[in-house]
Amino acid sequence: MTQIKKVESTGILLVEDDPNDVELIQLALENYNFVNDIHIAHDGEEAIQYLMGCEGEPSTQPLPRMILLDLKLPKVNGIQVLEAIRSHPRTKNLVVVVMTSSAENQDLQACYALGVNSYIVKPLDFQQFVEVCRKVGFYWMLLNQQPIDT
Repeated sequence: MTQIKKVESTGILLVEDDPNDVELIQLALENYNFVNDIHIAHDGEEAIQYLMGCEGEPSTQPLPRMILLDLKLPKVNGIQVLEAIRSHPRTKNLVVVVMTSSAENQDLQACYALGVNSYIVKPLDFQQFVEVCRKVGFYWMLLNQQPIDT
């Protein structure tokens, strides 16, 4: 039988290159007690280094409870970041939620084939965007239970 535990980390890794979206997501989540830290990676390469380290040195950063991942990123795109996350033993079971402007079926299929937990197309309306961020945060940070790593 799989054991369930309350995960202590309440941090989020936000992988987003658009400063407006970063600000909106921070505004949506800042007044809630289910997030105590939002680390921002502005491109895919920075996200991979944060999670896995670089140049043979393992990361010393604590793993986030959830990763909010955009797809259209500089240096390393979001699908490549997701592939790196799922192929690394340290990060393979992390919750990854893609939040992107892409509604392309090939992106959706690629992300689910790589094991994304959720795929959300960013609403264009400000209020809807904020509400989606809050609902995603609430569900994945508070309601979702994760198994204990063995």
